Amino acid sequence: MNAFTYVTARTPASAIELVRPDGRFIAGGIDLLGELKESLTTPKRLVNIKTLADCAGVRQERGRWSIGANVTLAALGAHAELTRAFPALSQAALEVGSPQIRNVATLGGNLAQHSRCWYYRHRDVTCRKKGGNACLAREGAAKFHSLFTGCMCLSPVVSNLAIALAALEARVVVQRGTKTDALTIAQLYATAWKTPNAHNSLRPDELILRIEVPAVAAARSAYLQLAEKSDFDWALVSCAAAARVVDGKAAGAHIVLGAVAPVPWQIDEANAWLEGKPFTAEVADRAAELMLREARPFRDNAYKIPIAKALVRRTWLKLAA
Repeated sequence: MNAFTYVTARTPASAIELVRPDGRFIAGGIDLLGELKESLTTPKRLVNIKTLADCAGVRQERGRWSIGANVTLAALGAHAELTRAFPALSQAALEVGSPQIRNVATLGGNLAQHSRCWYYRHRDVTCRKKGGNACLAREGAAKFHSLFTGCMCLSPVVSNLAIALAALEARVVVQRGTKTDALTIAQLYATAWKTPNAHNSLRPDELILRIEVPAVAAARSAYLQLAEKSDFDWALVSCAAAARVVDGKAAGAHIVLGAVAPVPWQIDEANAWLEGKPFTAEVADRAAELMLREARPFRDNAYKIPIAKALVRRTWLKLAA
């Protein structure tokens, strides 16, 4: 691990100024410390953002919930009102790591974390995400990699919270220089699909401040994932669904898959199919077919397709409860 300086920012503006030109933000630090130990990043300065008031707290205002980027995953999972309003968010938070990790890891950090691809993380390998010429998973071991091959890097998005928040139509408020922008979850990750060395659409000097979730009356949501181990493991596939229930049928429905693409995987045609439909297995199965129609599995990861189909069905049926 290389030497670095450590400073504490008092405002978002000062955090951005301090992180330039060669620094990194640190809040919980769960992902960043791993990168430092593996020499994947060698910042000259770490900028502590733990005490930023702009990134703290949970509140409801003007028809939406505002959740600070520094809210820990443990606090998110234990927040009674949020759990009632958005079960998917609480369920996704409580699937991350162990209790010890959730006590430290933050919402913003979960959204901004970097690839877990074993080629990217290996110190002796230079894959496309690290500036090499090829995505090594295409010809190598791709057990945990993407099902969709139109991207240049097969490393999938690993954020649980991104999947739940995409289903809930959340916005991510980001400080960009002197301005703030509100990004959809799709926008937050769009660059990762187009640019192999990107993990998301943020530059190193852009800071997530908070997440805003519409407080939709009578909305239901759910999140499920399957991992190799029941605790303290990354999802092989995850799924989140959200919809309002009107006369027993879905309105404003969204289903999102995680760990199958570099971005949270959502298909407009599948969401349109769900509109006005009942919460039945047959409806879910057709939505799953639409979502996975363009999947191109490799030798090692074709198992993800039946798992994804099962999770779409189970998550959709949970909304009927």
